[in-house]
Order: sequence, then C-alpha cells, then structure tokens
Amino acid sequence: MRHLPDGIHDDNILVGLDHADDGSVYRLTDDLALIQTLDFFTPIVDDPYAFGQISAANALSDVYAMGGTPLTVLNIVAFPIDLLGPNVLAKILKGSADKVAESGAQVVGGHSIDDKEPKFGLSVTGTVHPDKYFKNKGAHLGDKLILTKPIGVGIQTTALKKGLLTDDQVKQVTETMSMLNRPAAEALKKYHPHAVTDVTGFGLLGHAYEMASGSNVSFTIELDQVPLLPGTRALAKQNIMPGGSRENHAWLKDKVSFADTRISEVDQLILSDSITSGGLLISLSEDEAISYVEDMKKHYNIEATIIGEVVSRSTKTIYVT
Repeated sequence: MRHLPDGIHDDNILVGLDHADDGSVYRLTDDLALIQTLDFFTPIVDDPYAFGQISAANALSDVYAMGGTPLTVLNIVAFPIDLLGPNVLAKILKGSADKVAESGAQVVGGHSIDDKEPKFGLSVTGTVHPDKYFKNKGAHLGDKLILTKPIGVGIQTTALKKGLLTDDQVKQVTETMSMLNRPAAEALKKYHPHAVTDVTGFGLLGHAYEMASGSNVSFTIELDQVPLLPGTRALAKQNIMPGGSRENHAWLKDKVSFADTRISEVDQLILSDSITSGGLLISLSEDEAISYVEDMKKHYNIEATIIGEVVSRSTKTIYVT
C-alpha cells in the first residue's frame, strides 16, 4: 500500500485511499455521487449456486454500508474450466445473478481467466447523494451500537469444510451470508446514523476498532448481547477457527480490554471471527437505536441487536464487558 500515490488531488473524490471505508465515493454533480467497490474470494460453501449468492451479497454489502443504491455489477471469475466443467461455473453465475436481481441492480459484464483454484466476486457501482452517504467514522458519545446479523460465520464455514456442521447449521449459515443488507440499509435512511460499516474479514472487534478509532472515541461491547449463530461457541471450544480470526485476535491484542476472566480466549476469538457477508454495525443515538431495532423486527423480521455503547476515548479503544 505504501507504493500507492500519496494524497488525492481531485476534490470530487469524497472517499478514497485516505479512508478505511467500505468503498470509494466520487461526486458527479451536486446531487449525485458514484460508489465503487470490489470483492472476490475462494469458495466457502460446497454448493456452487449458494457460493454465487454469497459472493454477490458480500460485494453488494459495501454499497449498502455506505447508504447507496447498487446499479450495475461486473463479474470477476478465476476458474479451472477443464477440471470442474462449465456446469459448476454456470451455477455460480446463476446464483450471483439471482441475488443481484434481488438487489435491483444489473449484471452488465465481467472478465474471466483460467486458474487452478476457483475464485469469484463482483465489482459493484452504486449511487448516493454526495451529502448523504454513510461513513465508517463519526460516532457520537452516548450512541448505541447495533449489529444486524449474528456472528460466527468464519467458525461455521471452517467447520463446514471439515464436515462438522449439521444440515440445519449449513442451511442457517448459508442463509445468513446470502441475506442482503438492503433492508437494514434502507430502513436506516429514515434515521440519522453517525457511523456505519459492514462486518467482514476483520471481524466484529476489528471493524468496531476502525470505527471507534476513526471517531476518536472508545466503544464498550457487551459479550452477552452479541448474537451468535447457533453452535458457534461449541465449535470454537473444539479449536475450529479460521486463520484470519486468529490473526485478527493477535492484531487487536493491545487495542481491546476484556473485562475479566469470564471472557475466555474462546469468546475473544469469536468476537474476532473473520466473517464473510456479515451484517451492518451502526452507531446511532439511543432513541433512534431503539426505534430502529423495533422497525427492523416489525417490518423486515430482522433481529437487529444493541450490543454496546460509544464512550469517551480512553486507554483502550474497545472494552468488552
């Protein structure tokens, strides 16, 4: 990253390399800006159609996390066509296309290469008002922190690769990753969020750290309030954990304070779990937070959860209690 250009010399680039944000924002007019983002990865489930769905939901999430509306996507394909055959790739593309259609966006093209290991993702372009996009910094003192999906995805997909998930668990983790953040983002536009991001590879604590640090505040997170996919803790106790989660935990060691011995290393790793296509993490005033959670449950049947609070900057950036 140090070899990339220093600074930005275009006033229309509202979010670029100087932000640890979910995508870039480029102002076209006083009323219109473009959001651009890109994401791709190797398969995390066995079903190629589901892999396409998850890949699309994951890539589209960055636009939703910035308060935008996705318009077009380009597919990014690396695939061993001679080894796996065209039918598998067709199912991946079909799954992605169906999820893109659910978002209201359009598939307009893409690029493919032959590769020994399959990889798939999307480049997404969306729009937003240049004065109304969500930022991943700006949390206010006293705000409540809201999470819109359960965590534990990385642990469960690692267990899936080992053949250790029940059919019900496979179904639930797949549905969780495939669920668009569209309703969570659209409902949020009626409120006044101070900071928003989606929870992905850096885990809940990693993305919370980025938000708190950028806002010059600290966060408190209540362990018992953080929603988990069923069976996550039992799997973590069996040492089933992706490498990325352990890397997140090591990176956050000096940035997070865990209240007491009740919060075991297993719990710490769960909170650091590297996630694919996670929910939104939102900093919202207390009154609006309560209304938003009720709104999500009543109108979208989504269990958004208040998991913590924004407090004054202190020695540590995150305090888990």
